[in-house]
Amino acid sequence: SLYSVFTVLFMYFTSIPTAQTTDCLHLKEQCINAANGCENVWNVIEDVCNISVLGNRCKAEDAIGCNRIIQVLADAYPEFKNCACTTDDLCSITTLLGKQCSIDKVNVSTETKLQWSLSALSKKAYTANRTCLDMNKECVEDEVCNKQLSLYLKVCSVNKKCNMEECQAAIRFFYQNMPSEVAQMMTFCDCIQPDESCRKAKELLHGKPCAVTAVPPPSCLNVIHMCEENELCRQVEERFYPCWRHVTKKCYDDEACLETLIKGDMPCSANADCKAAYISNWGTMLRVECTCQNLPPAEQSLCKLFHHMLHSKSCFS
Repeated sequence: SLYSVFTVLFMYFTSIPTAQTTDCLHLKEQCINAANGCENVWNVIEDVCNISVLGNRCKAEDAIGCNRIIQVLADAYPEFKNCACTTDDLCSITTLLGKQCSIDKVNVSTETKLQWSLSALSKKAYTANRTCLDMNKECVEDEVCNKQLSLYLKVCSVNKKCNMEECQAAIRFFYQNMPSEVAQMMTFCDCIQPDESCRKAKELLHGKPCAVTAVPPPSCLNVIHMCEENELCRQVEERFYPCWRHVTKKCYDDEACLETLIKGDMPCSANADCKAAYISNWGTMLRVECTCQNLPPAEQSLCKLFHHMLHSKSCFS
């Protein structure tokens, strides 16, 4: 029971000498190597914290339960107080695992890229205008791709309550760790004619509905503002904007300039860097479906401009 776990933790950590390091990972190693049952307790902590994989290892699914059990360490043994805090839901698990978080992210990403190098699908040259049904089929038939797709779909499954943030993180990991040619064929795939099987395959590969559908849909202007307030999204945005060299901030307040850009199907740079920048949008709020409805007339043109930039892929594919 959780009570007995707390008791064992209390007994173990109060037995550690006072001259103890405040390094949480060092405390963890002491616990695991103590050979007095503490390693079993640590397994329970890891179960309760249930840290997700997919490059997002420091995000506990049950943040409240996880923080509660970590807080017990701080209460039972004062030198553990720097390994728990109450400032936000993710604070304790991030502090507890510390450096291991970033190390694990790098290791998981490196290992995934190594697996992809062994994939038969990664040897295929980029082919334009692939249907999403074909791409889904090829991915499922490829051992490496199927494994990565399964991990991503497990997080974004329509059969469980959608967590948009977690699903977006899974999509980022899926697309950013595969070869660029494969990522392009998947993100640029489409359905040539009405086909229910193809439509479903497209939704699976493109993160619908969980990663991209908000209710009610935000305005495209709000999406841009939210992105600018998020460091990860802002970095992606800064890579993507230079691909639209004709879109300048001067134009934002010039109705005639905006209308000219929108009607002219704005040209963009479709070089390798810009294709990579477009794919890096996937798994960020820039891919959330947005609308220009219900905005005042003065904001319509700028909103339509951003909608085109974020959701039209004709320029890149």
